[in-house]
Amino acid sequence: MTLLRDMRYPTPRELGLAARALADEHPGEVRLRQAGASRAGQPLHVLSVAATGGAPLGADRNVLVVAGAHANEPVGGATVLSLARRLLDDPAPRAGCGWHFLLCADPDGANLHRTPRPYSLLDYHRSFFRPPGPEQPEWAPSLLPPDRLPPETLTLTALIDELRPVLQVSLHATDLGGSWVQLTRDIPGLAEPFAKSAAELRIPVENGASDAAGWPSPGPGIFVIPQPGSEAAGAFHPEDTRLSTWYHAHRYAGTTAIVEVPMWASDLVDDPAPHPDPRGALRMLAERLTTDAALVAAVRGSARVREDPPPRPDPAAAPLLRAVDWTLALIPQVAAEWTAGAPAEATAAYIASIDAFGRRLSLRAAAMLLRVLRAEEHPAAPGLDRLVTGWCEDFAARFGARWVPVATQVEHQSRTVLAAYDRLVAARRPDGTAVSSRSS
Repeated sequence: MTLLRDMRYPTPRELGLAARALADEHPGEVRLRQAGASRAGQPLHVLSVAATGGAPLGADRNVLVVAGAHANEPVGGATVLSLARRLLDDPAPRAGCGWHFLLCADPDGANLHRTPRPYSLLDYHRSFFRPPGPEQPEWAPSLLPPDRLPPETLTLTALIDELRPVLQVSLHATDLGGSWVQLTRDIPGLAEPFAKSAAELRIPVENGASDAAGWPSPGPGIFVIPQPGSEAAGAFHPEDTRLSTWYHAHRYAGTTAIVEVPMWASDLVDDPAPHPDPRGALRMLAERLTTDAALVAAVRGSARVREDPPPRPDPAAAPLLRAVDWTLALIPQVAAEWTAGAPAEATAAYIASIDAFGRRLSLRAAAMLLRVLRAEEHPAAPGLDRLVTGWCEDFAARFGARWVPVATQVEHQSRTVLAAYDRLVAARRPDGTAVSSRSS
């Protein structure tokens, strides 16, 4: 399996071929099946590694690991293949527990975002795509009525209903920053192995993640989504997190862990020192975000009024422009939230995380718009290209970005998944013992 030796980001097709090869190598232990199809008719494959022996708690359990929920976060595919091989080499976590891997939750989106080996942030953004919230499999239930849910979401929820997983893990990635874990329920003891893995692999822990502002944190980089009615400030989300597929496992007493790893690391997001003026910093960041978004919106407006049709219509233009417009519409809400809800006290890590989040919003909108303009040979493309290039260079320089090899990203995600399962099982046992596994 050269895919894992090369340790690059796999395409959905490559994932399917590698999973088929693994199932053929281990016919008694591994099964590959199609659980559904995407909007474009691409297969949604599930790779299962069978449980071994009797269940320690007297009943079989299942773990569901979801890769590729966000099109621009491709590391999860490589991680699920690596995890499946680990489970075959070290079957301890399979004692009474079946492991199931949704290879790619959004293959249509993954085929629009292609960065098998990005060499820089600019290279990453040259082929960037991230669909609007309503088109993302995990977020769609938070933004759409049940009768409008996409088939990818229906496949995922049907899998959860079928497997009733004790643990669901969603594999995510950030372009630049650190690693962190979001939990729908606390998993006691997870912070220690998570931090140990990050330290060994030189991956910073994002202890002030903007996605989890104000959430309870049992340890650095571990955040528990607040329960309804909580006084926790909460991060800005246009959707209701508790309507996402992350919470679908709760109807079966399951827990969901969202594991984030960086493609490029920055030590700025791991700085616990108090920021000297967080309110002033957030006002400045909100102003910059508004100004940057206005530049992109102006180019988007010029693209709308072009009179001559493009010489070669691009089939990707429609989803790219939907994503551009959704992102531009989101930005004013984010800027208003930062201005109105600035905390009196905050760490340097938190402000750095907000800084990175704001930069990537405008940059992503510009990068996706640039793809459309280039395909249309639009006269505004060269100017937008210079803007995207400059923003990528500034982003990397400001945060001291350093590339995290794909193999390192995969290793940290795999360790965190196995540690989450170990600690979850240990918390449920009367004697508190954990599953023995060399991989955690």
